Amino acid sequence: MSPREKKLLTLFALAGFIILNFLAFRFYTNTKLEVDRKQIAAKAKLAEAQLFSTSRDSVSGEMDWLAEHDPQPSPHQDVQSALQQLIEREAQVTGLTIKPGSQKLLPPEEGQGKHYHRAKVQVTVTGTDEALYTWLHDRINSPEQLRGATNIRLSPDREDDTKIDATVVIEQWFIPTT
Repeated sequence: MSPREKKLLTLFALAGFIILNFLAFRFYTNTKLEVDRKQIAAKAKLAEAQLFSTSRDSVSGEMDWLAEHDPQPSPHQDVQSALQQLIEREAQVTGLTIKPGSQKLLPPEEGQGKHYHRAKVQVTVTGTDEALYTWLHDRINSPEQLRGATNIRLSPDREDDTKIDATVVIEQWFIPTT
């Protein structure tokens, strides 16, 4: 082989070696990037799983309580009328008077929850502040029955300074019948 052929063969071997190294380096960097990306995704999944685990532990007692106090499925109208009757009965027991024409059965909201719905009644009552607080605290707000006063607007009674007017929205959460 002539010296020119040897130089050409050496040049081709060197060029091939450089090209192979370049391709191997690109393959290495692409593989490393893919492994790093998978490692980051795995770490994110692990962190999410740990977060779910800790949040599950923190709400498991609440979920157990809710399972114990789960109401029977009922139609919206039945729950709303029972809530209205309860409001009237308990207001009389505590010495409050319901203003005539102040009771409103509020319509259900669009897009309610998947499992629980809410029946709402708005009522304006008049009485002493002590009777009002007793009515709200002892009679109306009942977590065990998934019922509570969600909106209260207080104002002094126009006729008697010792009494207070309260416009209250009372809600009852229930499971609707299918």
